[in-house]
Amino acid sequence: MPSGPTSALTPLCLAGPTGCGKTAAALAIARHQRVEIISVDSALVYRGMDIGTAKPTPEELAAVPHHLIDILEPTESYSAAQFVRDALRLVPEIQARGARPLLVGGTMLYFKALFDGLSELPQADPALRAQLDADAAREGWPAMHARLATLDPATAARLAPLDAQRIQRALEVCLLSGEPMSVLYGRQRSQGVDWPLLSLEPSDAARAWLHARLAQRFTLMLEQGFVDEVRRLRARADLHLGLPSMRCVGYRQAWELLDQNEASPDLAALQELGTAATRQLAKRQITWLRSMPTRQIVPAEAPGALDQLIALSRAS
Repeated sequence: MPSGPTSALTPLCLAGPTGCGKTAAALAIARHQRVEIISVDSALVYRGMDIGTAKPTPEELAAVPHHLIDILEPTESYSAAQFVRDALRLVPEIQARGARPLLVGGTMLYFKALFDGLSELPQADPALRAQLDADAAREGWPAMHARLATLDPATAARLAPLDAQRIQRALEVCLLSGEPMSVLYGRQRSQGVDWPLLSLEPSDAARAWLHARLAQRFTLMLEQGFVDEVRRLRARADLHLGLPSMRCVGYRQAWELLDQNEASPDLAALQELGTAATRQLAKRQITWLRSMPTRQIVPAEAPGALDQLIALSRAS
């Protein structure tokens, strides 16, 4: 299990749902400890997707070394297994520089893979994925979900019929290995880590607080030019809605509204759809967090949340 040469360099994880202030919290911790930040975010890996992902600003990126941001083109895909490999490579490199690795983000699947270890699954097969994409374009993802249900009922039962990325991967694993993904997951996993986990999350009574923040943040994204950012991406011949990058929250909704009216999309509808999708994302993230019993919770809405996080980070 990876560990630092001293307790001061032990990797620290900071998780939380979208909109809870993780970036500000990480930068606050960085003012009190020498850290390098490893992004735990499946959207921040993509270049050219800045506004809709709430990517740290150039000033924030310059203030503290950041990793796993802007490492891929939106045409590419990134997995939990790739993240774990990258994180476990980066941690000792950061420690060797005398800094503490601070893993920050909201992609809970990546945290889970890091803590629980990984099952041995077959590598992605571009030709098979292309075939599955073609089948989905012809039949629709609900039909692909039904196909998965015949091959791996347990996995299909936990996936929504329109969860294209996960349905595709589950079918790919079944077809490449000859066994259901649910069976492979049950086998021996690689060893996970036991690094301390701080969770910046709203209390149950703060749902309205979170919803207001998410609405305000989406409004700010629109004011910053989010629609034009999606226009630029949509104009690229190599991008389409079937890619994981373009299925990120907000991007898909904006793309579809631009399909309806390129010149003058319905911004009020986009605000409503984008905010609703972001709320659903936050709800899923909170559900994931509740399955991580070892986390130390800091109520995100508390006036002293940053001070509490700083104190916990020093003690962890």
